[in-house]
Amino acid sequence: MAQIGIPGLILIAIIALIIFGPKKLPEIGKATGETLREFKKSARELTNDDDKEKEDNK
Repeated sequence: MAQIGIPGLILIAIIALIIFGPKKLPEIGKATGETLREFKKSARELTNDDDKEKEDNK
């Protein structure tokens, strides 16, 4: 993401605002945040399960 830079992020935000409108952007942001949170939680649970299996096999 560092390759995009601030001007690129501003351009993306402006295009998203034009496409989706100001009423939809908070909803899209919230849905994206919830999706990422669930993904992180699932990935964390999978790594914890793998760690437990390794400890049980010792």
